[in-house]
Amino acid sequence: MKFSKLALASFLALGSFTVQASNLGFEQAWKQLLTVSDKLQASAQEVRRAEAKHEAGKDLNLPSISLNGSYTRLEKPIEMDLRDLNPLASMDPASLPPALGGALAAIPGSMFITPFTEQDIFRSSLQAMWPIYTGGKITAAQGIHAAQVAEKEQQLQLTTRDLFIQLVDRYYGVSVSQAMARTRGELVASLEEHAEHAVKLEEQGQIAKVERLNAQVALENAKVNFASARRQAEMAEIALSRMLHERKVNPSSQLFMLNNVPSLPRLSQLTLAQHPALKLLEAKEAQAQGLVDVEKGQYLPTVFLYGNYTLYEDDSLFSKMEPDWMLGVGVKVPLLSRDGRSGKVEAAKSALLQARYTKAQTQQDLSLLLDQSYRQLLQAQEEVESLDLSLSLATENKRLRDLAFRQGLSTSIEKVDAELKLTGVEMQQLGAKYRYVQAYARLMAVSGQLDEFLGRSSIETSAMQESKNAG
Repeated sequence: MKFSKLALASFLALGSFTVQASNLGFEQAWKQLLTVSDKLQASAQEVRRAEAKHEAGKDLNLPSISLNGSYTRLEKPIEMDLRDLNPLASMDPASLPPALGGALAAIPGSMFITPFTEQDIFRSSLQAMWPIYTGGKITAAQGIHAAQVAEKEQQLQLTTRDLFIQLVDRYYGVSVSQAMARTRGELVASLEEHAEHAVKLEEQGQIAKVERLNAQVALENAKVNFASARRQAEMAEIALSRMLHERKVNPSSQLFMLNNVPSLPRLSQLTLAQHPALKLLEAKEAQAQGLVDVEKGQYLPTVFLYGNYTLYEDDSLFSKMEPDWMLGVGVKVPLLSRDGRSGKVEAAKSALLQARYTKAQTQQDLSLLLDQSYRQLLQAQEEVESLDLSLSLATENKRLRDLAFRQGLSTSIEKVDAELKLTGVEMQQLGAKYRYVQAYARLMAVSGQLDEFLGRSSIETSAMQESKNAG
């Protein structure tokens, strides 16, 4: 159909956004999104952080060794006066023979004092402690770390599937919005041609003024709708480009329909067996169980090896008496605690039950989502098939109205009505096909068959392209 100057200019304005754009098939767009998505990168860093914590938790089985140093200044050095010890302390000088008493009195007092330490004390040593039994607390803590890694990995999978559905909505939304804008543009061109023809017929007295006005009003309404459709297409293109970190993107994959509908029981089986949300809750359940074990371990004794090796000490009598190294075995038995151990155990058990109940509810929610998406797929398919017949009827009706109007057997209102009906059916069919692809994408995402959608999209697009080239 030949376009008017206005319609042609509008189409050039619409097409200017995709000039020099990157032509991407859906599979290419998905691969690019996996590379450039900041949301995915952030989720991947969550996994790496959990893995680092898990690796750090392995060191709980190792001994701890520390280098200790100290400086201490005493009020006065530690000393011992021999006169304070028996038998000198118990002797009465008056009871001693004069010769012996005189001899003792002649001895200086400093001779009886033995210094043990200096007033300033410097020490450094190596200390080691190795827990050999902790009541299962270390094993439980390591299990919690491993479950946290699994949780973050499943969260990454959920984020990936959410982005996949979002890409389907935006990618095929661009195709639909562009197609709707083209359909609106074709309507504008057709109605503009009709309005020009109506003016000539009015001048020749073949139609009434009201019919010419009806044609012009329909044209103006079509222009407004076309401008709105063009803006919506531009916004859809911008959203897709920003998502893929591209300046401009032109989708090359087309909307498609399946010859055979997927099996709902198989989809349900795959979903309940491997959905990331269920595995995430299993990881939460493992963490809750580990927390129960940690809190129960607070009631059990802790057995550990310990040792000390002196590296440096001052030159004093006390230092000479003290051994350079020591080794031993220690045990710590909790008898009475004020940290609320029993309450913590009950809280951990509640967390475990919460994870189990949440998992059961999630299974129901996933089954409901599958049923809803499956029925939306069937409904969209039925709409497309029904609209195929309506499209044939609307096309034939428009052809007959065009012919009748040119022969003066039909009014302008009837011709415009036929144009609008045809456009309406075409847009309804585009919407139904879009909803079909969306429902199919959700089914594949929920059941973990992203590759199935990618392969089907590529096959259908290639088949359509070959058919178009052959035509």
